[in-house]
Amino acid sequence: MKVEQIYTGCLAEAAYYIESDGEAVIIDPLRETKPYLDKLKREGARLKYIFETHFHADFVSGHLDLAKKTGATIVYGPTAATEFNKHEAKDGEEIKLGKLTFKVLHTPGHTPESTTYLLQDEEGKDYAIFTGDTLFIGDVGRPDLAQKSGSLTKEDLAGWLFDSLRNKIMPLDDEVIVYPAHGAGSACGKNMSSETWSTLGHQKKTNYALRADMTREEFIKEVTEGLMPPPQYFAKNAKLNKTGYGSIDDVLERGAVALDPYQFEQMVENEGALVLDTRNEQVFKDAFIPGSIFIGIDGSFAPWVGALITDLKQAIVLVVDEGREEEVVTRLARVGYDNTLGYLKGGIQAWKKAGKELDAIESISAEEFAIRQASNRVSNVIDVRKPTEFLSHHLKEAANFPLDYVNNNMHKLDRNQTYHIHCLGGYRSMIMASILKSRGFENVVDIAKGWRALEESSAPKTEYVCPTTIPQEELDAALEAVA
Repeated sequence: MKVEQIYTGCLAEAAYYIESDGEAVIIDPLRETKPYLDKLKREGARLKYIFETHFHADFVSGHLDLAKKTGATIVYGPTAATEFNKHEAKDGEEIKLGKLTFKVLHTPGHTPESTTYLLQDEEGKDYAIFTGDTLFIGDVGRPDLAQKSGSLTKEDLAGWLFDSLRNKIMPLDDEVIVYPAHGAGSACGKNMSSETWSTLGHQKKTNYALRADMTREEFIKEVTEGLMPPPQYFAKNAKLNKTGYGSIDDVLERGAVALDPYQFEQMVENEGALVLDTRNEQVFKDAFIPGSIFIGIDGSFAPWVGALITDLKQAIVLVVDEGREEEVVTRLARVGYDNTLGYLKGGIQAWKKAGKELDAIESISAEEFAIRQASNRVSNVIDVRKPTEFLSHHLKEAANFPLDYVNNNMHKLDRNQTYHIHCLGGYRSMIMASILKSRGFENVVDIAKGWRALEESSAPKTEYVCPTTIPQEELDAALEAVA
């Protein structure tokens, strides 16, 4: 028996490869198929099944392409209605893989079709559960992503989740390994651990949602409180996973095309392509194509693309570091952005050599920010972190303007004002600065390295607000304000 977790940090996502007697199953695969096909070839195994724990909202799964290329059967749990062929397993059904057995446990709550797969070893002993977004390490899946207006509420789903955990998962032995679909950084839960696996016994002791003395009402209240509104692309990705999508091979062939500066410019002018610059933020700030948006490939790239670019069909052209072109196209496709039309060959140097216009963003140190404050040259400070981060500690004079909801809240800003922008480490503030520049805000100043630099600076400290606790009503008000 082989069990391997394949973890992708950018999406905080875990896929799984399980093999027995030359037969394999892959659980919750990402969009690109090559890594899985290469592994199957190395192991000399045949892919028999592709298990999906639910309709993923935060990425486009690779089940369709992988099934076409291998002949494997796609398996979903009960109530999973799709527009493609699959096996809809029954609750309690047993599925054989070599000498192993998977038992299907229907565990609705995160979504109605959410399913946990219980792996039993060669002796029939319960070995591990692949819980998808039903049970995380330290948390459970949020119950608000599959609501149907007027018929199904987040409280309804939370109640189902309580029952699923108590009736299907918690009765299992403490030694059973818990393998979830996500870890810390995913928006599919509230408070996930950085650990990517655990035992059920440890989770019963440490996971707030598995407390033995917790009532159904207490559970519903705890899992539904303090939820940030889901990113706008979640519903769109879930729909693609239900209905289907284009081949990843076609997306890569079309997207990883080298464009000279003239061709690149024509794509912008004639195709309405968005210029997406994926270089490091401290490189981007010094010279970039006017109107381009920065989202660096070495940060939480795909989730921020999904949160900020509202149209999955948006034509995109890329400015990338040499050698990373296919990587960027792939990571866009993971969240459903398939309309990449090419990249700037030779990068910004080629653009400059062609005599094309460049723009820049002023970025200052924490020390320079303190000097400007002392001389009353700072009037508007924007903190683009999440409300929970802002409420835990922030500059007294700062306004919270979460990057996640910039598209909803742009009307609150004035193009005639100067804005000093910071986040935690400098990545999100540069995204925000680039968006403002692209929309006609000329007076934007980035505070390099963000809150961390402000705290560590030897310059005279501005006044901070650091409450020991955040009242729930204050958090709810902050979340409502940005929704």
